[in-house]
Amino acid sequence: MAASAALALADRGLRTLLISTDPAHSLGDALEIRLGENPRRVADNLWAAEPDAEAAVRRRVKQVTDDAYAALPREIMPAVQRHLDHAAAGPGMTESALNDLLIDAMDRVPGEWDRLVVDSAPTGHLLRMLHMPTLLTPWLEGLARQRERAVDADRFAAGVVGGSAEPERDPLLDKLHARRLRLERAAERLRADAAVHLVLLPRRMVLAETERAADELSAAGFRLGPVVLNQVPRIPDTAVVEAVRARFGRYGIHCCRLRDEEPTGADRLRALDLSPL
Repeated sequence: MAASAALALADRGLRTLLISTDPAHSLGDALEIRLGENPRRVADNLWAAEPDAEAAVRRRVKQVTDDAYAALPREIMPAVQRHLDHAAAGPGMTESALNDLLIDAMDRVPGEWDRLVVDSAPTGHLLRMLHMPTLLTPWLEGLARQRERAVDADRFAAGVVGGSAEPERDPLLDKLHARRLRLERAAERLRADAAVHLVLLPRRMVLAETERAADELSAAGFRLGPVVLNQVPRIPDTAVVEAVRARFGRYGIHCCRLRDEEPTGADRLRALDLSPL
């Protein structure tokens, strides 16, 4: 669905960047083109990329490690390194790294591109990614406060023993504040500019999950665009279809019929029939 939407924007003459934030990438399969981290032109006015989540985590850990070596005593670095190695193995680090890549892409629109289309991970991953700026900000603020206290203690000690107590810029503290501000701006922009288009299948369990996602997104201040009811069989479950209409009708609903063949490649993606429900 994301690839089809991006092609539609590109066909309207809008320079469009299509990226995937799903670690189990499928954009390349949908477009029948091998994709990597760097945007590749896949059609007129359309570029696509599948960021490498593991490589992004490695870069993040290296950056944090370098910052720590520059600001912390050497004797505690083995413990810091063990903590970072443990954190790198957790799912939160992958989502945080992908979130950074998403913000990088947002910073290039408008400018290098006119539109950004994101093929997101399944609903749970999507919610964590969209909430990531809000979740990380208090954590970063706590780190910054701890660092400020440590810097203040150093200045006090310097004054007591007669050294210079003049305040100096702390590079780690500057980076923490810069990251907090960047996350806050990204969260504000997502709420102001982005539209989330939920895609669901005509099944009761999928509908229940999508309803929960819609409630959480709305409560967090995100704008829902028209939803897509995908893979609708010739004779659907009318009760489920009516439930979808009742729950999401106010946002608009596009219906995509179940096809005999996979809609892969630009021509088939353009031919997808999204009719109003």
